[in-house]
Amino acid sequence: MNGEVVNLDHAFAQFKEHWRPRIAGSVNNYVVKIVKFQGEFVWHKHDDTDELFFVHKGRMTIRFRDRDVLLNAGELFIIPRGVEHITLAENECEALLFEPGGTRNTGDVLDESKTAVEEPNL
Repeated sequence: MNGEVVNLDHAFAQFKEHWRPRIAGSVNNYVVKIVKFQGEFVWHKHDDTDELFFVHKGRMTIRFRDRDVLLNAGELFIIPRGVEHITLAENECEALLFEPGGTRNTGDVLDESKTAVEEPNL
């Protein structure tokens, strides 16, 4: 949380659910979220905001209609607003997200099995 040190290993150990981000802190109107995922998400886009992914552990793929971007631990990638994409990880991946508060993780798609807007705080 703001004004406190966040140990990422400890924070990720606090939950097991995939695709359910947790808020680790905030920067102005943006939130820093941590999320675990494995398997494939849903195709979606965020019309009003860019989305930053930073891989803490594991590896993930961000798939676009015309290419794939592979991210390993310690790497980040920014998805421009309005660009349709899907995230996937063959094995469990731990990642940080940086986006405006209240952003639905599935963007323009409602998928009850993966949609999260009001993520719990750590």
